[in-house]
Amino acid sequence: MAIPLQAEELAAIKQMIGGNVRLNLLYKISRDGCSASTFHTKCDCKGPTITVIYNSNDTVYGGYTSQNWLGAGTEYSAYDEKAFLFQVRYNGTSVQKKYSIKADKLANAISCYHDFGPTFGQGDPEFPSFCGVLKPSNGVFVFKGTEANNVYNITDIASFTNDSLEVQDLEVYKVDEGLVETTVHPWRKTPTWNITYLQNLKREIDVYAPLEVTGVEQVNVLLFGQCGAGKSSFFNSINSIFKGVITSQAPSGSTDKSLTNRFRKYQVRRGRNGSPLSFRLCDTKGLEKNEGLHPDEFSFVLDGHMPDKYLFNASSLFGPESPGYVAMPSIRDKIHIVVIVIDATIVDVYPDEMTVKLKSMQGKVNQRGIPQIVLLTKIDKYCKALQGDVSKIFSAPEIGELVDKVAELTGLPRANIVPIKNYECEMELREDIDILALLALRQILNFADDYLTNFLDD
Repeated sequence: MAIPLQAEELAAIKQMIGGNVRLNLLYKISRDGCSASTFHTKCDCKGPTITVIYNSNDTVYGGYTSQNWLGAGTEYSAYDEKAFLFQVRYNGTSVQKKYSIKADKLANAISCYHDFGPTFGQGDPEFPSFCGVLKPSNGVFVFKGTEANNVYNITDIASFTNDSLEVQDLEVYKVDEGLVETTVHPWRKTPTWNITYLQNLKREIDVYAPLEVTGVEQVNVLLFGQCGAGKSSFFNSINSIFKGVITSQAPSGSTDKSLTNRFRKYQVRRGRNGSPLSFRLCDTKGLEKNEGLHPDEFSFVLDGHMPDKYLFNASSLFGPESPGYVAMPSIRDKIHIVVIVIDATIVDVYPDEMTVKLKSMQGKVNQRGIPQIVLLTKIDKYCKALQGDVSKIFSAPEIGELVDKVAELTGLPRANIVPIKNYECEMELREDIDILALLALRQILNFADDYLTNFLDD
């Protein structure tokens, strides 16, 4: 199985195109089959596209064209002064190499023919391609050979392909360029954003208390998701809002390895020395490809067996013999709502192995009847129109479309998908970021109350 595009590789490709773009997957040979006919059915007349190839040597390369792919009629070459080839991974290491088209070869940027897949260059193309239908052998497709033909500024094709025509996957993405204008018909309605609305939201959460008859004094909100998605940053953002200054109590950062090595039930206090609010944000190890939070440990967390500040041990999973194990957890110890944290910038290329892990974890949550919400983070990086001001988020169509995608990915209703921006590089609080975070937190607490209501009849 091909290792999907990593966040830094995806960012590099977007930067090569122009930075302000988003990608929508049109075609994937491991999913749709390696067929020229299928490629043209799914990709013709879609405007600018990016083609990405993953080969057996863990090398990722591809090409960009601003022109339409066309499979009808006779073979022809398209003029494209914006076309280029790229390489973003070599032998498993991320790289950033861009090969522009030569000024005197603009008319030969891509070749279109009904019986060929995406082909860059003309004659003996500089880009591995396929003809007709290819069947995989042990998950590998063997592509057509290539020779340099001086269309692009590249001479060493062997280095470009890492000397391998064995392809594990090929993807074609539609490229949407430019800022997306906001619409006068918001996809989610809220009152006018101003200081009064912010104060009202903050007051609602300040006076919030769980259902008294359940005996729960603070609801336990579990944050979990892929490493670097923004779990710890969400706690830091909420903590900052109620302390009145930017804080960084929980370790956070962008990495493929979890910075969280303890299970924490963080309190959020009113001001610097004030009393705690009626909820705890529980932070745990992130999901990783090969490591991260183990499914069995996840179950112990949900059921309230794992104590606060438990230090994870890679060589020994948490269990009944672990220090601090809560043998008979009460409803106060258990998780009352699960918050799945997803990075908006990788939704279009969300790794298959992470999807499998996510579904497995969701199955455990569903078995226990615990409600779920998705925090969709880094929306300002996904939608450049929101950089500097997220107050128009619910009028940005591309965010509404992204919410639809995440709802499909997670199997949750759209109302359970909440986009946010965490505090990251800011040194002062911002009204728009505060409002968006508090809207998410209010929804989380409302859903936690729904869960506690189930215990009224017990």
